Formats: sequence, structure tokens, C-alpha cells
Amino acid sequence: MEASGGEPCVLGTEAGRILIADGSTESPAGRRSLCYDHAAWEARKANRPAGNALSMAENMGVRLMTEAEYFRLQALRPVDLKTSSWLATEPEVRQKGGAIFGDHRFGRTFIYHNGADSYYAARGFRSVLEI
Repeated sequence: MEASGGEPCVLGTEAGRILIADGSTESPAGRRSLCYDHAAWEARKANRPAGNALSMAENMGVRLMTEAEYFRLQALRPVDLKTSSWLATEPEVRQKGGAIFGDHRFGRTFIYHNGADSYYAARGFRSVLEI
């Protein structure tokens, strides 16, 4: 996590495991400008980003944060004030070509959707490590 700009923090415990999450104020700089997953990356015929969030997380040995975990993190302190973060997306949404992401604006947390093949300089992903 730290090598790509994340700041590990304990998010809590679940089912006897400790959840370590990215607590950096903004989505980690070393994990931005990525589409959601490999299928979305493959679908882009032009202007492909350098990679995708799911594959990068897998290579790091972590997983993408869920929507519930994202709200839990936001309750600790607001994050993604200027950036946004891809979140683990339900298969029903992904099968229709979409993926979800979150950010914190106007004093509240928002969850949005976008095409999974989209990528932005200010959108990265937050990861969770279970130990």
C-alpha cells in the first residue's frame, strides 16, 4: 500500500480478521488513471490507460474497498476531497458495463457510477488488506 502512496490504517475487525485500509486523504497517487478491471481495459481500443484497478490490487495482494467499508472509512475522517476512488462493484452492475466509485464533497460522501472503461487523472482506488 505504502509504495503506491497509500497510508495504512486500521479500519476495524470483521469475522475475526483485522481490516487494514488506505487512509490517505486523497486516492493514492501511484494508483490513479486506471480503468476498473482487465475486461474494461481490453474493451478500450484507443487511449488505453496504463492498467486497471482490479489487476493492480491483485498484484499488490489486496482487494478493492467495498462501498460499506468506504462509508466506514469516511466516518473516521473525510477522504477523497479532491479525488475519487473505484470501489468493489456488484456483478450485476459490472455485467452492464458499469462500476462504482466514491468521493467526499459538500460535507457528505457520494457513491456514483461510471463506465468501467473510463479513467481519470484524479480517480484511483482504495484497497483493503485482511489479516
